[in-house]
Amino acid sequence: MKILAIADEESRYLWDFFDKSKLEGIDLILSAGDLDPRYLSFLATFTHAPVLYVHGNHDSIYDTVPPEGCICIDDDIYVHNGIRILGLGGSMRYCPGKYQYTDREMSARVRKLWWKLKRRRGFDILLTHAPAYQLNDGRDLPHQGFRIFNKLMQKYQPRFFLHGHVHLSYGRQHMRYDKFEETHVINAFERCVFDFDDENLAQHIR
Repeated sequence: MKILAIADEESRYLWDFFDKSKLEGIDLILSAGDLDPRYLSFLATFTHAPVLYVHGNHDSIYDTVPPEGCICIDDDIYVHNGIRILGLGGSMRYCPGKYQYTDREMSARVRKLWWKLKRRRGFDILLTHAPAYQLNDGRDLPHQGFRIFNKLMQKYQPRFFLHGHVHLSYGRQHMRYDKFEETHVINAFERCVFDFDDENLAQHIR
């Protein structure tokens, strides 16, 4: 399954210089947040692939201008062709804002998912906006990751963890690809295409 992951910055390659052929072969589009809702709607118009998203900390506009033709999976597990995707949007709380949470608040969101996690027997992809704690995150509060994400990966061993929030343009210490135990970690900043079944993913993600 070929997946297009996007976050934080609208890709000019896809939006300004769009050609329908650029989405050929894409089976699923996952947005990790902080993108113009019109951008997501635009992509949904030109593909048969589902466009799933979680909220970023700057996505309050979605309340009045929701991404049409797209599916919000915040606090839910969405199954596509047998692939279970758990969505947990938002960032660390650093000022008043709807999609910001303390570490304790994010943990409480996860506890409320216990029945869905049990019924689905875990998940294959963790889709979030913020990174995990001390895993490609920032040391400043706004970009600090959540500890509960590390615990989720340790307990359920998903194949992928996709996040945004930490722009690759912030510095060389922020990487496109990493690994946490058995989980492939991908920073979806702007755009990234990968194959769910790729056994040599580390060689193909940059």
